[in-house]
Amino acid sequence: MEEERKPPLGQRILDNMWLLLALGLAVPTISYTLWGIIELISMGDATLP
Repeated sequence: MEEERKPPLGQRILDNMWLLLALGLAVPTISYTLWGIIELISMGDATLP
């Protein structure tokens, strides 16, 4: 009898288009949000005229 082999984890992740879509939306959203928060925290006080 032949055993049914599961594909490796990497192949299962890359074959799942919904997971790739979610990652493609989540990674830039999280990274740009963190980048913006870091920029706001590191900004100096504004001088008003």
